[in-house]
Amino acid sequence: RDYIHIKDLAQAHILALKPGISGAFNLGNGDGYTVKEVIEVCREVTGHPIPAEIQPRRAGDCTALVADATKARTVLGWDPQHADLKEIVQSAWDWHQAHPNGYED
Repeated sequence: RDYIHIKDLAQAHILALKPGISGAFNLGNGDGYTVKEVIEVCREVTGHPIPAEIQPRRAGDCTALVADATKARTVLGWDPQHADLKEIVQSAWDWHQAHPNGYED
């Protein structure tokens, strides 16, 4: 799968608000990671064991799903600034550590 940082997602939405912009855009870094790779990075970042069980692929699952963000780059002038999976996970983990109850006051 192709993972994207929330800041990059938000920036694409802001750029899409420009007058004259319309249509659908694929957003992604163009790099794919397996679920196993994501779990390993999450374990590394959080320091938690994160249990996982390997199962066979489900019927109908894509073998790979990576976004082609060419249109977003061309039309919006968008370019993801946070492409590293470890950086994406670390940022999310830091936020959750700082906000254990979400946006609650």
